[in-house]
Amino acid sequence: MEIYHYFAGTAPIIVSIPHTGTFVPEPLLERFMPPAKQLPDTDWHLEQLYSFAHELGVHLLVATHSRYVIDLNRAPDNQSLYPGKFTTSLCPTTLFDGTPLYQNGMEPDDKEIQERIKKYWQPYHDKLHTTINQLRKHHGEVIVFDAHSICSQVPLLFEGQLPDLNIGTADGKSADNQLIEKLMKHCQRRPYSSVCNGRFKGGYITRHYGEPAAGVHAVQLELTQQNYMLETYPFTYLEPKAKLLQATLREMITILCMHLSEKHSSN
Repeated sequence: MEIYHYFAGTAPIIVSIPHTGTFVPEPLLERFMPPAKQLPDTDWHLEQLYSFAHELGVHLLVATHSRYVIDLNRAPDNQSLYPGKFTTSLCPTTLFDGTPLYQNGMEPDDKEIQERIKKYWQPYHDKLHTTINQLRKHHGEVIVFDAHSICSQVPLLFEGQLPDLNIGTADGKSADNQLIEKLMKHCQRRPYSSVCNGRFKGGYITRHYGEPAAGVHAVQLELTQQNYMLETYPFTYLEPKAKLLQATLREMITILCMHLSEKHSSN
């Protein structure tokens, strides 16, 4: 099984989808508790939801393995994204609801975690890093759009119901403010609730790669799954709802393209 699928584009924009993978090697899956085998915390169907990106010339980098194998949006040193708050780790041992992921005594040790970093984490980030550098060299600037989705209510992670569209820019550090203002104005005109740097401010990918002064802008979008799928097993993709959401996402990606085009033409 490949670590990721990469679809080359023509625009200096990369849609990174690190949590949509569902493959778990069988020996590892056998160590999971029954609830974990359903992979409930997956960012389900995002490759399908963002399939329009090909038409816009956007590069797509899509993980194939489950975040339970390794979380590609966590730092390799496992530093917490939100110190003092509950969050899952580089190699998660609990589900989002706090249920143990592994059968008792079958959690990965430090050696296994390091092996997973080398085998699964590093190739994805090597590809992302290389693609960013190639596009920046050719175009001058590049945008990394890190695409995620989550159940609209996860009590251990946040209170109440999450807004539909959650944009994260590491509190303004990872992307140009004008770009984010354009995205937020667009979101506010749509029939979805939205917030910028609310509960989700961007994970490792957004924080690590976003460096506006060096020409790399990184934005995370966390979608609530109720707007395109069933949030409970069997996590069915709901085509009518998904089409409505896709229209908003297409417009968001188009805004990114136009923003870079306008900056390029003004220089």
